[in-house]
Amino acid sequence: MIMERLDKYLASRGTGSRREVQQLIKSGAVTVDGAVCKKPETKLSDAAEVLVRGQAVGERFVYLMLNKPAGVVSATEDRRDKTVIDILPAEWKNRGLFPAGRLDKDTEGLLILTNDGDFAHRMLSPKKHVEKQYIAHLDGAVTEEMAARFRDGIVFADGTRCMPARLRVADGGDKCVAVVGICEGKFHQVKKMFAICGRKVVHLQRISVGNLYLDSNLPIGSCKSLTNLEISQIFFGNMY
Repeated sequence: MIMERLDKYLASRGTGSRREVQQLIKSGAVTVDGAVCKKPETKLSDAAEVLVRGQAVGERFVYLMLNKPAGVVSATEDRRDKTVIDILPAEWKNRGLFPAGRLDKDTEGLLILTNDGDFAHRMLSPKKHVEKQYIAHLDGAVTEEMAARFRDGIVFADGTRCMPARLRVADGGDKCVAVVGICEGKFHQVKKMFAICGRKVVHLQRISVGNLYLDSNLPIGSCKSLTNLEISQIFFGNMY
């Protein structure tokens, strides 16, 4: 049985900051199993019913889809640049969210934010083969030779070998626009893979994780909660 402090429980579910939650508890606004509880340190069981002013609190774990803009870093805090946490609506800022994986500062598109560490680990583990797809605009055409090198596993100058990846020309026929599928996340991986093949990435956007695609109606810089179905789609459509 997991025992969790009442104030920590409420803070993790977006009721407020730790200090705000403690004040709320001491004011008598919180009940545990039908009885008013004014002690923030009270330990809760998994089965406890906690209400704030008679209303149930939110779920512990949060899963968000963010359409990440360029110029924002995939981090929880940064001294120089704006982070993906900084651009979230206020309702999500005290939920302990972090990016599940990362996109480069100048890369746009689908980024999952969560406070569920086990979920993030499962999604990011190369052993799970969860494919991430990107649209890459290049300074030259995609060739069959490049696609073959991607399938075989690109080797970087330092000897690092990438796992097999997909590469094809994007729908529409412009050979300078490619769709790339990888199931790992090395630093600057997509850009470095193309650089090995003599191409520079001019613009990069992530469009999917597993079988979950970026919502075409989600404006750049905006986020939305994922449904249970959308969460499950992350683990379907894997590469192998």
